[in-house]
Amino acid sequence: MRTRKLSCFVIACNEADRIEQCLAPLSGWVDQLLVLDSGSTDNTVELARKYTQEVHSTDWPGYGPQRNRALLLCDNEWVLNIDADEVITEALKSEIDLVLSEPNLDATLINIPWHTYLFGELLKHGRYSSPQGKLFFKVGAKFKDRQVHETLLLPNKKQRTLKSALIHHSWRNYQHIQEKHLKYACLLAEEKAAKGKTSRLSYAVLRFFTDFFQQYVLSLGFLDGWRGFLMAIILGQYAFHKYASLAELSLAKQKLKDESC
Repeated sequence: MRTRKLSCFVIACNEADRIEQCLAPLSGWVDQLLVLDSGSTDNTVELARKYTQEVHSTDWPGYGPQRNRALLLCDNEWVLNIDADEVITEALKSEIDLVLSEPNLDATLINIPWHTYLFGELLKHGRYSSPQGKLFFKVGAKFKDRQVHETLLLPNKKQRTLKSALIHHSWRNYQHIQEKHLKYACLLAEEKAAKGKTSRLSYAVLRFFTDFFQQYVLSLGFLDGWRGFLMAIILGQYAFHKYASLAELSLAKQKLKDESC
């Protein structure tokens, strides 16, 4: 038996096709299971209630604020942050139980290996193979107030990494990959513009090539075959869209400035 109690939260919206595979292995294992749904129009909420009574319906303030909302609802000092596209394995559950039963546990952030699949095969290299800080000590913890890529902030970060992996099915199909990355790119561009940052289209083009090179060559994405090549292109596109969107926002801001003069 695990000696430290564990809360787990999942944020979701229109995840009916995969919410059950996420929640089923968590239900009955964690001491508290929370789901925050932000306006699903499918039956995500009904399916979630099969596994926990703590299903909350909210608006959508962005990833960082939504995770902070969930954090406030967690009753226990240790928290597991799982997304609806992730699946915990029995091996990982056993390893977490062992770690959270250590009498002299001094870590505050537990990194978990991330096994991300693209079209049915594991991506072994690059951005989507890095361990993720999914398990943490709640006291003083907070997610950065960002729309996307929300960093977990801890007052006294002491890390360790587990051996067992969390399964990650981020994309349903190729269209979903492109829609998701484009959405994130535009959100990040808006954040940068709000901070006064600008860009040019030429820089967006440059970032396509540098980010492709980083993923495919420096991060050894080429070892993942054609899937690694495709992911490098997608991440290059992601960088291009981010700075092309910022360039468009920069032009619009400059136009307003010129018209007011």
